[in-house]
Amino acid sequence: DAGFTAFTCEVLGPLGNPVSAQIAIKGETAFIEMAQASGLSQLPGGVKSALDASSFGTGQLILHALDKGARHIILAVGGSATTDAGAGALQALGARLTDGNGNEIARGGGALIDCESIDITHLDTRLADISFILASDVQNPLLGSHGAAHVFSPQKGASPEQVELLEKSLSHFASLVGGDCADRAGAGAAGGIGFMAYAFLRATAASGIDVILDLVDFDARSTGADYMITGEGRFDSQSIKGKAPWGILQRAQRDGVPTYLVCGDADTQHGSAFAGIYTLTSLESDIDKCINNPAPLVKELGAKIAAHL
Repeated sequence: DAGFTAFTCEVLGPLGNPVSAQIAIKGETAFIEMAQASGLSQLPGGVKSALDASSFGTGQLILHALDKGARHIILAVGGSATTDAGAGALQALGARLTDGNGNEIARGGGALIDCESIDITHLDTRLADISFILASDVQNPLLGSHGAAHVFSPQKGASPEQVELLEKSLSHFASLVGGDCADRAGAGAAGGIGFMAYAFLRATAASGIDVILDLVDFDARSTGADYMITGEGRFDSQSIKGKAPWGILQRAQRDGVPTYLVCGDADTQHGSAFAGIYTLTSLESDIDKCINNPAPLVKELGAKIAAHL
């Protein structure tokens, strides 16, 4: 228990669908998870729409946090359905994004190509006194071959043609904003909401897993541990760039505690620092079975770890 209180907020999902999302408040600090409002899990029927998905609901969560008196906001990003450079969230916060005729553009990354003006004169005035932390395990910039469109939008349903359109849209939007925020590490996080957070919210970046571990007082709770067990869906080259198991491993190594990894599958060449790696696929080759009914496999792996210890 990190001492936070959960509040449920009614906001718009990625495609304008109503969703119930939670934020957590402790004193003047709010924890907002983008995926609660704008995640892939909030798509109606799970149907992806890379061009149209908007981060508008995440902006609404920020407003709810402000209404609760928050002055420090941790924005945890990841698992988003969006590739809109955070433009939807910016609109929810009061900005007007208009086309050449002065009309508000549609939401979603695909529509950013139509934007000709960004008016922030009506941005919520409370934002001026708020400190934002962008908590992410993604270091990608906004644009280019390692950017939000090329790396992540295919996971959100974008075809090769749509990837190129999104790249052009993000590039156009970034040119309107100006500055060098598009090049900063993490600007491409969660469909580019990192870019918006840097450019308009003066956010500072932090490792997502380190933020979480500090919030739950991990160091104090793990003192005296004989070993640790952590896990994720797949362990690969992306994991060592700051995902949860890697962050836990770093802290465990600092204290000399052996750490075991449990995951669906693993690229073991990156995992030599673990005391052991146990995969579901070592017991069941059918990936669908691993995903749909993992409990018996995890139980069996637990027995293997216990026997090893």
